[in-house]
Amino acid sequence: MGSSRPVTPDDRGASGPGDTAAPLVAPVRRVLLAGCDGVVARARDVTREALYDWGWLPARTPQARARAEDALLVVSELVTNACLHAGGAQELRLRGRPGLLRLEVTDTSPAPPTPRTPHQGSRPGGHGMYIVQRLCSRWGTVHHPEGHGKTVWAEITGA
Repeated sequence: MGSSRPVTPDDRGASGPGDTAAPLVAPVRRVLLAGCDGVVARARDVTREALYDWGWLPARTPQARARAEDALLVVSELVTNACLHAGGAQELRLRGRPGLLRLEVTDTSPAPPTPRTPHQGSRPGGHGMYIVQRLCSRWGTVHHPEGHGKTVWAEITGA
């Protein structure tokens, strides 16, 4: 288990090959997305509900509010990428503990996400993984041992 993307100088602490993320203790939210209509909106709704239940919302400070909004944007990007490039999002798992939220999106493709480099803000499309890299403290890919897809995960630290 580890990141399958190359490590870049601006990784902001992202894991490298062979690194494993520390397991998170409950609470965990899980929602199946395969076959759902409006999967991005559904994923955002489930995430927003978890943020309220886990005390990230309502936010006490503008910085905390920004981190919660970052989480919603990252979920949108991960699910959208799975739909556009990986055969569709199959499942969303959210794992929380004080000060840390882990977002996991499972899809059917074994291919890792590949951020466009260099990133060109003026070019349409290709911004999803760049956004994930910028907003998250770490992210990576776990390939399923049976060879059926992967899980892309990202971690956001709380304010």
